[in-house]
Amino acid sequence: QAPAPGTGDQAQVVATVGDKTFTLKDVEARWQTEDPGERARVTQLLYQHRRQSIDLLVGDHLIEAAAKKAGQPKDTFLAAELEKRRGAITDADIQKVYDENRDRVGASTVADLKESITKFIGGSRDAQNMAVLVNELKAAGPAVSIALDPPRSEVAIAAHDPTRGLADAPVTIVEFSEYQCPFCARVTPTLKALEQKYPGKIRFVFKDFPLQNHLQAPKAAEAAHCAGDQGKYWELHDRLFANQQLLQVPELKKHAAAVGLDQAAFDQCLDSGKHADNVQADLDLGSQMGVGSTPTLYINGRVVTGAQPLAVFESIIDEELARKSGK
Repeated sequence: QAPAPGTGDQAQVVATVGDKTFTLKDVEARWQTEDPGERARVTQLLYQHRRQSIDLLVGDHLIEAAAKKAGQPKDTFLAAELEKRRGAITDADIQKVYDENRDRVGASTVADLKESITKFIGGSRDAQNMAVLVNELKAAGPAVSIALDPPRSEVAIAAHDPTRGLADAPVTIVEFSEYQCPFCARVTPTLKALEQKYPGKIRFVFKDFPLQNHLQAPKAAEAAHCAGDQGKYWELHDRLFANQQLLQVPELKKHAAAVGLDQAAFDQCLDSGKHADNVQADLDLGSQMGVGSTPTLYINGRVVTGAQPLAVFESIIDEELARKSGK
């Protein structure tokens, strides 16, 4: 089949009016102006489906090659590999799944659902182990290179944006976030773990995106910038995420004292709204880019939404590092 319509060369002429031509690039620019959020969502969704299909094609090829080397049919080889990795499914495993879904099982007992839960656990383990097997085959076999480039967004970094890490680090992570968002708090330790795993290779940039229904978030963002004026942005940043239920102005001032700020200077900064325009500028930029929820992160321009598992970030960072090194 041909590629999906409308996803090809940006110079492709898609409409004419007399001697006036319109290219796919013109269409994309207009779409970005009219509905940046939907454009970002559709573009990312298309990439994700294509990438998933690529991963399936690569995995199937590697498994077929491994099966052939072992002198076995592919299905026999795969079934044996998954079975030896699956492990025993114990009564405790079944009980755990039952307890986690108690509100959905109605009057059914563990005994009633034992067979279906066992199948569920086995299928879940098989899916995870399939990914492990493919990664092992990638490591042991011929080099695998993915040429499909993901959609990327240019994210303008302003002088007021807090950063940490080397300015010339090969990976830049820009995070649109806010202090009342529980998912933003959840992703914070993940980002710290990445910093430890990839020392010197990641530059972090924080942008404020206070959601409309989080009334304390704008002032909390200003407070962090006021701490930044005294060289302690990240100290207050961490404390605010650790105390998301205590973000009223009097409490923000107590947090400032707790991290050792000059209280009078901090209070004057916060009360004057010194950094309100900076917070608004970040919010405006995110809205123009189609950011609709927090956290929204851009890893070298590649969007990641929500508090995703560490492995999701590691996979993208590893790809970016390989791309930068030309491997």
